[in-house]
Order: sequence, then C-alpha cells, then structure tokens
Amino acid sequence: MVIKPHNVGTLKIAEVNSDTIIIQSAEDGLDLMGNIYYQGFDKVILYEKNITPDFFDLKTKIAGEILQKFSNYRIGLAIVGDFSKYESKSMRDFIFESNKTQLINFVSILEEALENFSK
Repeated sequence: MVIKPHNVGTLKIAEVNSDTIIIQSAEDGLDLMGNIYYQGFDKVILYEKNITPDFFDLKTKIAGEILQKFSNYRIGLAIVGDFSKYESKSMRDFIFESNKTQLINFVSILEEALENFSK
C-alpha cells in the first residue's frame, strides 16, 4: 500500500493505492481510517480496485458500515473508479445520494476527487 499526500489549501489528503484489495471488511475500513487520521490526513482517496467487490453489493452492508464510520468521524472520502458498470438501481441511488453529502464522493478521476475536496 502506498499513501501519496496531496495538499489542497490547508487540507492534507491521502491518496491510497495498492496492487491488491485493501478493504475487505468494515473493520479494514476503520483500520485504514485510523491509520490515515493518525498520520495527520484530513481526507482520503481510495480506488475502486482496492475495495472488495462485496462493497458494491448493498445487501452485504459493507458499504453502509464503512461510509457511516467515515461520516461519523467527519473524514472525507472519495472513491475513484468506473461506477457505470453497476446496474443495480439501489447502488446507483446510493452513489447519487452519497455524492450529495460532500463528505463521501464517488468520482471517475483523481482530479475530480481533489476538486471536490477543495470546495
């Protein structure tokens, strides 16, 4: 796992990337959030490829549990990926509603994530 720092104004943003899946469960999400917070980051950027596919099946409740933790601790999260492949109406609605919060965003490119955090 590689953490690349980005600074946007006074915000310190962690871009997390890996060749493997790093979020398999809600506990993994909480561990990552704690690690990032401990290192002094305000926001986190993750890539879809580093999150278990079960996250995108809302029946597993993994997405809700992870995003709730980020929301509760007020740590912004952007997930970068191609979400057009998810045909489930409930998943599309979940992404749409999450993007309205400005705390959790599903975006297609890194630059969009950084731009959203600058608002």
